[in-house]
Amino acid sequence: MNGLKEGWFSETSSLWPGTCLSLQVDSVLHSEKSDFQDITVLQSKAYGRVLILDGIIQCTESDEFSYQEMISFLPLCSHPSPKKVLIVGGGDGGVAREVAKHPDVEEVTQVEIDAKVLEVSKKYLPFMGQGLSHPKLKLVVGDGFVFMSEHKKEFDVIITDSSDPVGPAVSLFQQTYFELMREALKPNGIVCSQAGTVWFNLREVIDVMSHCKNVFKTHAYAYTCVPSYPSGQIGFVLGSLDADINFKEPRRIFNDTEMNDMKLRYYSSDIHKAAFTLPRFAQKALYDNVTNNKDKNENIRL
Repeated sequence: MNGLKEGWFSETSSLWPGTCLSLQVDSVLHSEKSDFQDITVLQSKAYGRVLILDGIIQCTESDEFSYQEMISFLPLCSHPSPKKVLIVGGGDGGVAREVAKHPDVEEVTQVEIDAKVLEVSKKYLPFMGQGLSHPKLKLVVGDGFVFMSEHKKEFDVIITDSSDPVGPAVSLFQQTYFELMREALKPNGIVCSQAGTVWFNLREVIDVMSHCKNVFKTHAYAYTCVPSYPSGQIGFVLGSLDADINFKEPRRIFNDTEMNDMKLRYYSSDIHKAAFTLPRFAQKALYDNVTNNKDKNENIRL
């Protein structure tokens, strides 16, 4: 692995040029190349176990709960009754673990294209991989595009837990993908997809927001804080077939006892509301540019 030198792993990518996060490594627990990507699991000095796909950090034992809880509970708590949920991607099992906690959820279907990621996560990342064995979960190894094309109007919520928009994941950030999700939703259904960070990927976030707006009646962008991700933040784009939804106001509010029982460490109704409050540059770039359909080639700067 090119990023591993002299006991340190350094993550570099064209998505965040000129910067990288380096983690001191105690040991390499696993490394292989699947049919789809390079898969590595490290034991790090500060972040615990780390899953890396194609040289990019996907999750760490130290801070994964922030991402997993928010990508799950933002859409789930925005829906009045999320009984049937589809997860596309999420092979580490973290999203499945969180979605299954929601008391209204009765059935979770997860479609992951890379069986090796599932296998590795169960073995080396049990704190997330446990989600792959939950009794609510039906696990499908296959292509999410094909699966959704064969399952119309079935799901209340669709969550896409993908890697970044490079390589095979690029297709999950295109308008055709949002159209496919729309057709797989029940009336008033909600989608939530990983959508990058406004600090390094503002142009890409604007594009994804535009795709979502073109397909869904309502759309919004929210973010969460994850120290091991570029810029320390990651965002989500949400869309709904419900024209009257206000994503900033959760429809399901849990009390402290319920949150303790679900072992939530990041998500709460207050965090839900705050996640949609953006700094001015992001608010103007995302909503003004998307609303006014400004030239896609316009140079977007912070």
